[in-house]
Parts: sequence; structure tokens; C-alpha cells
Amino acid sequence: MSGPAFSHDLRQRQTQNLVLAPQLRHSLKILQVAALDLRSVIQEELQTNPTLEEQPMDGESLDKITASTPETDSEGSSTTPSDDSGRHEEMNFDKQFEILGKMDQDWRDHMASAGGAQPHTAEDAEKRQHFFDSLVNETSLQEHLMQQVALDDLAAPILEALRHLVGSLDDRGFLSQPPADIALQTGLPYETVLEALKLLQGFDPPGIGSQTLAECLLAQLKSKGRADSLAARMIRDHFDLLSRRRIPELARKLGVAADDIQGAIEEVGKLDPAPGRRFAEDNNRVVVPDVIVEKDGDEWKIDLNSDYIPRLRISSTYRDLIAKGTLSKEERDYLSERMRSGKFLIDSIEQRQRTIERITREIIKAQTPFFEKGVAHLQPLTMTQIADIVGVHETTVSRAIANKFMKTPHGIFDFKFFFTTGYQAESGANVSNTSVKEMLVDLVSIEDKGAPLSDQELVTKLQEKGLTLARRTVAKYREELGILPSNLRRDYK
Repeated sequence: MSGPAFSHDLRQRQTQNLVLAPQLRHSLKILQVAALDLRSVIQEELQTNPTLEEQPMDGESLDKITASTPETDSEGSSTTPSDDSGRHEEMNFDKQFEILGKMDQDWRDHMASAGGAQPHTAEDAEKRQHFFDSLVNETSLQEHLMQQVALDDLAAPILEALRHLVGSLDDRGFLSQPPADIALQTGLPYETVLEALKLLQGFDPPGIGSQTLAECLLAQLKSKGRADSLAARMIRDHFDLLSRRRIPELARKLGVAADDIQGAIEEVGKLDPAPGRRFAEDNNRVVVPDVIVEKDGDEWKIDLNSDYIPRLRISSTYRDLIAKGTLSKEERDYLSERMRSGKFLIDSIEQRQRTIERITREIIKAQTPFFEKGVAHLQPLTMTQIADIVGVHETTVSRAIANKFMKTPHGIFDFKFFFTTGYQAESGANVSNTSVKEMLVDLVSIEDKGAPLSDQELVTKLQEKGLTLARRTVAKYREELGILPSNLRRDYK
């Protein structure tokens, strides 16, 4: 009886991996986040990059940042390190996003051919959403704080004041209105509200219930026994200079060495500027539009919301240090790398704003009927169409509109609202899904309440408007709109 046969052979297998350079990953993050969240991203970078400093906000637009962070000095010589290792960072951003988009597409094509990606039906999507909806929610900030409230035996007025205070916290964990306003709204004595606020500010996490960023950071230092530290003195007495990283001025005013200031800044950088955000997201957030579109004469004016985006520049202090030639090679290389990183961040912010503006401009052109007349006139539009016009990859458009909102004459809308499939009317005009839904709402609003329109009758009414839809499609849209079936809409009076 012969034993098992063994054999050896060599096989070559080709695989694809999507690997992004850290700089490109960072620029994508900047492109995707909303204006409010971008400020937090920039503040994190300010804490880790000593060569970056924030300029005072004086109302100038971000388009002028380039003028305050010039590539050359007054003599025409370069002020940006010329080390060849930084050349890859100067690649055109649109080209970078185009490459990334191509990598994304290649990856999807590869997975599809290998059987790793299967098309999803509408039913699959519904099951997936049901799965996510069924997950146990994380504890929210409000729940976390009320659990601590329950541990104390508090008088009824204090308990009521605490509930109102907790309810007035924003997603950062800061008070969204002054204690005096809360006292007026609730009818509670101002002293009671202040007593409750003092209790709230002693809860976990440290810094909760603060009214300013400085107050929040000081509370965290106090909880660590560092209330009298150099970091606390900087925050308490010179927060404006600290926020702009004016190290020489801080050193002079506090009478300490620049190295001590740098160490204190690093300590501040380890604090949490938004202690409430570690908890589950509060979906009842106030939406701040990233773009405001208004009619100006016969033209549509685009105003990018830059109020929450710090204006940055490379610190002249460190440029001068490099120019003096007194640094060691390690120090010079470190500062050169940090300056390149800072310049890349500034360029990323500028590119983000330009990309959003270009996409907004093309959305206005494609959706002019909506801006002129309202939601019922929304046109079918895809990201691919906008990408082709703007000259970027579809994935760039997708990232640029993520988490962004636009204020229009008809209200504030998520950027994704403007991208929708649709139908072609008998007249040849294109009608978006959203416009079809608006038509359904209008038809139901004027129907005879004693004999409401059935789904088939709604189909007929739409056909009279030149739109041919299947009855099941009308039923689906009706359900999405929260409109009851005709037998439940009937008024029997």
C-alpha cells in the first residue's frame, strides 16, 4: 500500500493593497470634516507642531491665508525648507485625490472579480440598516451625568437646576447659555443655578459644564493637582497668546525660558478641549451651514463659512532660528520637517475651501430651478456629473460633501440632498425623486378627505403630469414620506 504523495510547487499571486501616505490621509480628513469639527482638527495640529501659530481673526477670508504665509521673503528667497524629502507633499491636491480615487476603483474592481464584493439589493440594505438600528446605543453625555446626579441626595430645586444645566450642554460638554438665562427660563433663584453649576463642574469628566475653553482646560489641570502650574498660568493670564502659540512673548511675560513654555504647551496639548465628545453623539445638534448661498442681483453669491476655521501661518521665530545656522543638524531637520508639515496643513485647508466652493458653484448651475423656485424643482444629479465638470474624481466629490450643509433661500440642506436619481417626464424634462415626493405631498394635501386617493389613483395623477411610475414605487415613496394608506386617511365625518 503506497503512502500519500507529497509535492512542492511555486505559485505567484498578485494582490492589491490600498496604502495612503500619512499626509494624504490627513488632507482627506480635513476635506471631509465640517467647519465646526475642522477647528478641533486644527487645534490638535497646533498643539503638536511648534512652528505653526494662529493669526488673530479679523474677518478676512481664508483665501488671504496665502498672503500671510508666503513662499518667499521680501528678498525673494525661499522661506520654506528646500529639502528634497518634502517634494512629494507639493503634489497638486486634485492629482492626489485623482490617484486615490483610481486606487479605490481598482480595489473595488479587484474585489468584484475575486468574488469579494457582491452587489447589494434594496432588501440587503434594509437588513443592514435594521442591524445597525438594533445595536445597543452607547451612553450619552446626558445619561452619564444624570447617573452621577442620582448618586447624591439633592434638594428638589438643586435637582431641577441640574437637569436644566445638563440639558443645556452642547456636544463639547460646554454650557450653551449663561446661568442667568437658565435662571430666568426656569424661574429658579440665580443662586440655586450657580450652586447646581458648581456641583455639575465637579462631575466626571473634568471640564464639563464650562462656559469657555480656558475654563475647561483649567478645570482639568485642577483635577490633576496642577492648578498652580505654568500651564495653568498661561491659560489663566495669557490665553490669547497661548492660542496663537506666541512662545517668545509668553516667555517674556511669564519670565521663564522658551523651553519651559514649550513644555507647558505640550502639557496643555494633552488636555481634552471637548470632554463631552467622548460620549455618544447627540443627534439633536444645531446645524451650522458650511456654505451660504444667496441671490445677489441676477447672480448667486457663495459665502464659505470660515468663522470657525483658524487662520494659520508658519512662525517667523523658527524660520529665523534655521536662518541663523546655530542649530544642530537634528534640530534643523526636525524644524524643517515640522515647517513642511505646517505648510501642508495650510495648503490642505486652502484646497478644501476651494474644492467646496467649486462643487457648490456647479451644484447651483445644475440645480438653478431649485434655487429659484424650491424643492419641487430639484433636478436629478449625480456626483459623477459634478466630478467630470470640476475635474476631480467622484470620490473627491463624495468626501468634499460629507458632513457639509448649505444654507439656501429655501432652508438648510445637507449637500447630499442635491444628489438624487430621477425620472424623465414625457416632455423630456428630468424630474428628481425628491421632486416626485414633493408632488405626492401636494396631491395628498388637496385630495378629498372623504375619498382619499389610492396609490393607483396617485399613479394616474402623476401620469397626467407626464410622469410614469409603477404603483409599488408610489407606495414606497408614500411610506417614506410617512403618508398613511388611503383607507387610513379617510375622514368619515
